[in-house]
Amino acid sequence: MDKYTSQFQLKIDEFGDLYTMKLNKNNRWVQLGSVLPWDELVKVFSKYFSHKGRYGVNPRVVIGALIIKHKLNLSDEETVRQIQENPYMQVFLGLDSFHAAPLFSPTLFVEWRKKLGNEVFNQFSDVLIRICHGDKIDKSNTIKNKGKLKIDATVADQDITFPNDLKLLNEAREKTEKIIDQLYKILRGQLKVKPRTYRKLARKRYLAEAKKRQSNKKSLRMAIRYQLNCLDRNIVSIEKMADMLPQGSQMSYKQLRTLWIIKELNRQQRQMYKTKTNRCNDRIVSISQPYVRPIVRGKVGKKVEFGAKIGLVEMEGFSKALTLSWDAYNESSDLIPHVEAYKELYGYYPEVVMVDKIYGTNANRKWCTERNIRMTLHPKGKRKTLTPYEKRKRKKEHNERNHVEAKFGQAKRGYGLNAIRAKLNDTSKSWIGVILFVTNVIKFCEHHNFHF
Repeated sequence: MDKYTSQFQLKIDEFGDLYTMKLNKNNRWVQLGSVLPWDELVKVFSKYFSHKGRYGVNPRVVIGALIIKHKLNLSDEETVRQIQENPYMQVFLGLDSFHAAPLFSPTLFVEWRKKLGNEVFNQFSDVLIRICHGDKIDKSNTIKNKGKLKIDATVADQDITFPNDLKLLNEAREKTEKIIDQLYKILRGQLKVKPRTYRKLARKRYLAEAKKRQSNKKSLRMAIRYQLNCLDRNIVSIEKMADMLPQGSQMSYKQLRTLWIIKELNRQQRQMYKTKTNRCNDRIVSISQPYVRPIVRGKVGKKVEFGAKIGLVEMEGFSKALTLSWDAYNESSDLIPHVEAYKELYGYYPEVVMVDKIYGTNANRKWCTERNIRMTLHPKGKRKTLTPYEKRKRKKEHNERNHVEAKFGQAKRGYGLNAIRAKLNDTSKSWIGVILFVTNVIKFCEHHNFHF
């Protein structure tokens, strides 16, 4: 059960001082704490947490701590320390007096990220949008088309090392060697000799190839084949040792999970080695995060990205990730559901949808035409001559569409959307969602005429 006090029952004057400390009411954290709609955010939050049992962490503390963490781009541990040391942050979190001890354990961030997915932070953003644009929301459904919707896609890169086949196989080999060592400790009485792994030679041959300034295809294939053979031998040894485990003793879930991932990685790499290709379905690029896939984007200097592909919408400076997929997909399929989501929020369709060429499929064009929605795309067929006014209008709309690109830049460079440090599938999605929510909090502050 979560203990929460309404924001309207808190006063900064009642906040306990430290060494006769007098707090500045114009501090950015104090200002943000006074304008954020905490009661509405807590209502959304409470739907995903149990109301039974002992009191947990105050929901306002949870939401506020996540904002602090991603606004300042801190680690979980450093976020707790900053809150512990900064009285302004404690006012922002709704505390009624200064607390010198940590408010919660940093490990709770993981539990929160598991329960609060991307959809929850989209609902948080909807709360802010309704406050800032409440006058534009039509509850009577009398307005036909109004407003502008910008749609685009990008990749939220995971914070993993750049993968290559040889490095992945070497990492997999080392992990199987570690499992063999652990199992041998249990089976020392039954096995006279530990199964051979040739780890020193395998490591030596890996480094000999990896440290080359410029490797050729022949030597690289030989190195990959050797690592594959070592990996095959280790997997067979592990399976034999697992069958010999005494009753009541078995491999841990972590060991089994690692072995399953390595087996699939070995199968994929063996297949690509035989066919002399660099592609396969559901390719694993990280053993610790096997859900991450390579996303080919064709960007200058970065043709392949490794992370979740997100379909993002931008409305009056507020953005949300309505689509989030670990697999590559054609973003043209996002247009119709994203426009419908706009209508669900505002009560009407947008007047214009600003997109690039990939969204201009026949199905999307027909769907938008039937609903009197204009797309900022050249009509199909012979291009007509534009008047000076039409040229200026098209150029202006093209520049406005760049706002969504600016939102990508703000989220990636400012708040780490290009280096997601979460380790699990669901926590990574929450990480992406809270970053975009923080960008909306910044826009919310601009609406209230103060810089955060």
